[in-house]
Amino acid sequence: MSIENANAGRAADVLFRTFADQIRLGQLKEGEALPPEREIVERYGVSRTVAREALQALASRGLIEARPRHRPIVRRPSYEAAFETVGTMIGRLMAKEEGVRALFEMRALIEVALARQAAKMATKTQVIQLEKALEANAQAIDDSAAFYETDRAFHAVFYEIPGNPALEAAHKGYATWLHPQWSIMPRHPQRNKINYEAHAAVFKSVHSGDADAAEDAMRAHMDAAWKQVCKTF
Repeated sequence: MSIENANAGRAADVLFRTFADQIRLGQLKEGEALPPEREIVERYGVSRTVAREALQALASRGLIEARPRHRPIVRRPSYEAAFETVGTMIGRLMAKEEGVRALFEMRALIEVALARQAAKMATKTQVIQLEKALEANAQAIDDSAAFYETDRAFHAVFYEIPGNPALEAAHKGYATWLHPQWSIMPRHPQRNKINYEAHAAVFKSVHSGDADAAEDAMRAHMDAAWKQVCKTF
């Protein structure tokens, strides 16, 4: 089969779709290695450049894992892989003001809903986990670098409470995508203290099982956080 001769489209795109379809249909299974580059060139009638471009596209979309000096293997499908796949596109969106705002608003909508859900369904163990994250946050008020990490950890608990792996992967995605902006924001103990107090208000509502109050507290916290972003950028 010669892709270059049989198709009018770009050979690399066609080769990419060929392998992507084989993965989707289970003809290439999780953990299975793709054919060696030389075999791909001979079997599909393409150049090494075309083969490498197609494999790079498969890797960038999380379909295969490229390893130095090893044949690429089919990657296990996961929510984390899906969020990693869109990471490059998100990075480009984040270069624009409207991109930062859109992503932050989406995150805020999710976290407000998660706070409400946590007040309704969090187990005793999960409430204790949230309380420990809050305590670590309090202890880090005077250390902005540590406060940033404990801030992320506190919010992460809300994504874990529903037991939905897609939500947990979403939090990792948000933390990664927003990190470049967050890391250059001016930080000082007074601002840290304000954010800690907002966290404490959310936790108090969750602990008491007051869903309305938890939702309101998280919304107020996210609104204030956005104002901090606007003052910086």
